[in-house]
Amino acid sequence: MMKRFSLHLCLILLFGFGCKSRTPIDAVSLSDSGVEVSDSLSLPAVNDWAAWRGPTEDGIVPSQDLPLQWTSDDFKWQVNVPGRGHSSPIVVGGQIVLASAVNKEQDQVMLAYDRETGKQLWSTTLHEKNSTATELHPKSSNANSTVASDGSNFYIAFFNSGRIIVSAVNNRGEKIWQEDIGAFDSVFGYAPSPILYRSFVIVTADNRGGGYLVALDAATGKIAWRIDRGFANSYSSPSIGSLDGKSQLLISGGDHMTSYDPATGEKNWETKCLSQTTCGTAIIGGNRVFASGSYPDKQTVALSSTGDILWTNKVKVYEPSMILVDDYLYAVTDDGIAYCWSAADGQEEWKKRLGTGFSSSPVACNGKIYIADLAGQCTVFSASGESYEQVAENPLGDDSYASPAVSD
Repeated sequence: MMKRFSLHLCLILLFGFGCKSRTPIDAVSLSDSGVEVSDSLSLPAVNDWAAWRGPTEDGIVPSQDLPLQWTSDDFKWQVNVPGRGHSSPIVVGGQIVLASAVNKEQDQVMLAYDRETGKQLWSTTLHEKNSTATELHPKSSNANSTVASDGSNFYIAFFNSGRIIVSAVNNRGEKIWQEDIGAFDSVFGYAPSPILYRSFVIVTADNRGGGYLVALDAATGKIAWRIDRGFANSYSSPSIGSLDGKSQLLISGGDHMTSYDPATGEKNWETKCLSQTTCGTAIIGGNRVFASGSYPDKQTVALSSTGDILWTNKVKVYEPSMILVDDYLYAVTDDGIAYCWSAADGQEEWKKRLGTGFSSSPVACNGKIYIADLAGQCTVFSASGESYEQVAENPLGDDSYASPAVSD
């Protein structure tokens, strides 16, 4: 009887939960590929918002005359976007560009709209039909990644038919190249956005089947380097910033914060912290690194430029990324609590409940922080370490999973 029970339990474990295979990562070094990194021939304009979290990859908006309060009567225009996508918009050269998944086949497309009028300029289908379209979290979509641009071309990564595929499109919507960068064993879909470093497009794909980090030549799509990231499910986009005068690529996930050389993919340092799964993008500022958003463990952490833990707490900021303004770190948790910490030592200055559900990440301009909840209400509050000061609550007119882009 005991043997029969043990066999039954084993069968449940094997067939009820599934036995996932792991895919060996075909590592590629810069010397193997022969691809040379160089300065990009094209750069976004000063007022463009050309990638996830903006020109400095941290949600900070260049100083400009930004509205603080509005109603729907103040909208210059609004248009219906086909399909469903949580891709945040970018703004480059008068075009607003984003991704979506359309129709019952979940075709994956990139769309462009005129910034002044909202007129659709072009729509490019990059993948017809998606056989893995149902492998999603209930809050996810088949177009989560935000487009990145070098000012001339647009780059996007999609999860389709069990693979991660990176595509490049020009400013007329014409496909330039497309590259399959590896297998992806999905639990809840794919989320990270590509980032640009000099002449490279860099994409991460952490997953339980075998994660990897890849740099592609922006002109040709050829893989310049690819490194192994282990077997953790995680969803954070990488960020690149200067630490000790050196460009470092930072990414959380797999129970670590890891720093790489974005030119070569070589590891600088790795610190055990956070948890297996993260969603938010690390913030780099003041020669420090800040990150949060862990599952199953809860932790917010500040690290030195070499990976030493400076301070930590047990607050979990999972989907939204945080934002650093002057000497203070601000966060709004998924369940709607805003926090302000001293960036230097992690002291909690204040906390305030804003609402109940948040997925988007904040932006800050002229000492004010903007963040929208899932119901489409955009709260504006002061970036002040003294106390919480609400400025306005504004309607967006629809639900909001994406984060704002700001341009002129």
